[in-house]
Amino acid sequence: MRITSKGQVTIPQDVREEAGLLPHTEVEFVIERDGVRIVKARQGRRPTRGAMVVDRLRRGAGRVSMSTDAIMALTRGEL
Repeated sequence: MRITSKGQVTIPQDVREEAGLLPHTEVEFVIERDGVRIVKARQGRRPTRGAMVVDRLRRGAGRVSMSTDAIMALTRGEL
């Protein structure tokens, strides 16, 4: 197997399946004396989009002071 000019390597499917490396799995490279080891990252480096939305809602970004009736009237063009 070769490294491409962009530094990419294709991990064979049977190896990915055995190691549980699904698409979008975060991995880390561990430098050792005799080579490099690829391991699953313990924790993702970037939060997912869903996690960011939940975080914003927890901080109060989703609070609306309008009642449901007022929101429905706005969507129907009654106000």
